[in-house]
Amino acid sequence: MITTSSVPRRPRWRSLALLALCLAPLLWPLQHLAERYYRSELAGQNRQTLDLYVANLLGTLHRYEILPQILGELPDLRDVLANPEDARAQAKANQLLDSISSQTGAVVMYLLDTNGNTLATSNWDKSDSFIGRNFAFRPYFSEAMAGKLGRFFGLGTTSGKRGYYFAAPILEGDKKLGVLVVKVDLDHTEQLWGNTPEQLLATDNNGVVILTSRPEWRFRATRELSEEERQAIFAILPYPTRDPKPLDLDLNAWLVQTQKIDETGWSVNILAPRTLIDRSVRTVLAIGGATLLVVMLLIGLMMQRRRHYLDRIAFEAKTRHELEMRVAERTSDLEGLNRLLREEVLEREHAQQELVRAQDDLVQAGKLSALGTMSASISHELNQPLAAIRTYAENAEVLLDHQRIEDARGNLKLINELTGRMSSIIAHLRAFARRDRHAPESVALQPALDDALALLAKRRRSMEVELIRDLPAATLWVEAGETRLRQVLGNLLANALDALTEKGPPRRLWLSAQSTAEGVTVYIRDNGPGFCMEALGRAGEPFYTTKTRTQGLGLGLAICDTLIRAFGGELLFANHKEGGALITLRLRAGAPGVSLQASEDSRS
Repeated sequence: MITTSSVPRRPRWRSLALLALCLAPLLWPLQHLAERYYRSELAGQNRQTLDLYVANLLGTLHRYEILPQILGELPDLRDVLANPEDARAQAKANQLLDSISSQTGAVVMYLLDTNGNTLATSNWDKSDSFIGRNFAFRPYFSEAMAGKLGRFFGLGTTSGKRGYYFAAPILEGDKKLGVLVVKVDLDHTEQLWGNTPEQLLATDNNGVVILTSRPEWRFRATRELSEEERQAIFAILPYPTRDPKPLDLDLNAWLVQTQKIDETGWSVNILAPRTLIDRSVRTVLAIGGATLLVVMLLIGLMMQRRRHYLDRIAFEAKTRHELEMRVAERTSDLEGLNRLLREEVLEREHAQQELVRAQDDLVQAGKLSALGTMSASISHELNQPLAAIRTYAENAEVLLDHQRIEDARGNLKLINELTGRMSSIIAHLRAFARRDRHAPESVALQPALDDALALLAKRRRSMEVELIRDLPAATLWVEAGETRLRQVLGNLLANALDALTEKGPPRRLWLSAQSTAEGVTVYIRDNGPGFCMEALGRAGEPFYTTKTRTQGLGLGLAICDTLIRAFGGELLFANHKEGGALITLRLRAGAPGVSLQASEDSRS
């Protein structure tokens, strides 16, 4: 009895732990790459959002910017400036400003004299009317009196409602008669910012938040204000407080992007919480860690299998050595027999190698045969489009000589379509060589026939072949592939014309189709010599042809027969009782309308 004390050992988990420590640092560059990627993605999204909101804000301001300059030319407003004590003129100005304010959506419009006193206002009939109030302390008044367009953001001293003010001087030559002010409501613009993880805020030139998607940040200072800035704030009162509290933001917790608005001196910021990045990075790290764990487990399993394999090899080697020793001790005759057996094994291995080499040679020969068949098929199928391209090119040259540019462009467009069809034919022949399968689709028969006839039109006219068509007016739909059906019809019609070359005039070609209970049947008949008995039996065989070697390869009808059978149809060859060949093409009926499947040209 053969015994062994060798037992498979457990895998060295200590080595695996050391390997894990060596691979763990790979998670750090993974974290860095993931963070950089998601930061870039988030920055790109926020940049688009920021551009959108800035464009919306500027659009709102630009809509009202020109109003003060235009309205200052109205006679009713100039009458009030000329006669400030005239109550009737003041009433007309009040009603006019009220009407324009309602139409434009402005919060309020009011007219000031050169001292800053309000003479007319759109809110004349409200409890917070501006009539008689003086706004000379506002910056927009001083800017307008200086001949510029006044701009100012702040709270209304009467209404307490924030807004953006536009002010323009009313001139009489070089003389300033007064100032017209329009106040724009920005609350609606701020509401459009919505409630999203990203926060938006706009700060003025003092760094104070004036618009924000978080109400608790409003009128907070994003930086330390100087004493001069505090004095300026106290003078013009743009905020509800004279000493804005600081906005304490942890910038490490936000991804900040800023866009300046030069017209107003504002800065619009979008703040995205870093948690949006950290969450995705943690997911990537979790996946990376899990992948690393799986890799470690696989390595451990491979190490264990390797040790078992080595132990088994050692065990078998020891057993084989003991057997050899016992055989050597018992008889030398068995050694001779072993030598004979080894020689036989070597001979069989040699024979096996020769067999593999012969198989490789056979496979290579098959490949060369398939390559030859493919080359012959492509040459056969491209003859018709190439002939049509040559015809259209010659016609285009003649048309260009006669300055018929549009007709020549039409020929070039047809050439372009034919080159596309040649690509499609090559793709289908390649798919045919690979034995690919395309699901049939619903195809209109008449357009496919017209297309095939168009390719052969010049040749048919040059041969003086009379075409007799008997096709129904209603469109016949068949199950086929659009390109493959045109390929089949073109081949069958071309073969009919080839047969008519052997006959003198008159030459005729009949083309008819009908719908039956089994599907759709197409008949192609000519008055040529017809099929001989051998041709009737072998018409569908590859490389069989009754033409000379330079006229054909014998692949056309074989390809047609294969394609029709792929559609679930049937191709029959016969001679008509009145003479000539009769080809019957039976196809399955298709559903009317455009096929819902993608066309086979796009799938090839």
